[in-house]
Amino acid sequence: MTETESLQVEATGETVGEAKWAALRELEKLRPGIDKAAVRFQVVSEGERGLLGVGFAPARVVALVEAAVVAEEEPERTPVDEGDQAAEVRDVLEHILDAIGVHAEIEIDEDEERMTATLVGRELGLVIGKHGQTIDASQYLANAVVWRGRGDERKAVVVDAAGYRARREEALASIADRSAERAVSTARSVELDPMTAVERKVVHVHLKDYAGVVTRSEGTEPNRFVVIDPV
Repeated sequence: MTETESLQVEATGETVGEAKWAALRELEKLRPGIDKAAVRFQVVSEGERGLLGVGFAPARVVALVEAAVVAEEEPERTPVDEGDQAAEVRDVLEHILDAIGVHAEIEIDEDEERMTATLVGRELGLVIGKHGQTIDASQYLANAVVWRGRGDERKAVVVDAAGYRARREEALASIADRSAERAVSTARSVELDPMTAVERKVVHVHLKDYAGVVTRSEGTEPNRFVVIDPV
């Protein structure tokens, strides 16, 4: 079956990113399974916040998919069997990806301790950000959404892209070793920079059998950090 018409929708939002997100949602309603990478955006207005909230004007975009792109229907895909928390994580990450203009697949794996969402695609450098700031912020937001209102019934959410977390673990191990050596040689406690719960666990486990030191966590989220004490 072929289509002879292109799809085009217009949407608004408080920011251009939110307007793009709304436009994509409308396109998906018209054409389920549409290839997001094929969507072109035209920014009609970047919006205006106004002074003290007065004179607010929303951002406005037009999203367009050419007829040639939707000419062939995609084969039916087997629905992904995900729990509520995995679905929430996927929704958050899709929102973030659309806001920064990156197209990537989201693969979610889950075990008893954690849920890992791996982003697969191009331009993943934008997803990771400088010093991992963007991917860490995405991970923090995903955890905040999943943990909200669930008390102790929650899992740590790890967001990964292009093997960043493995490289980060290697870097954390190196930092932990150097800091432990300093704690032993100076006989003084060493405080590390704030880390996520997952990263703190990496440090604790790595130094568990390190002779002459013990580790503990101090502070409150999101600024909780590891302290390495000499024995």
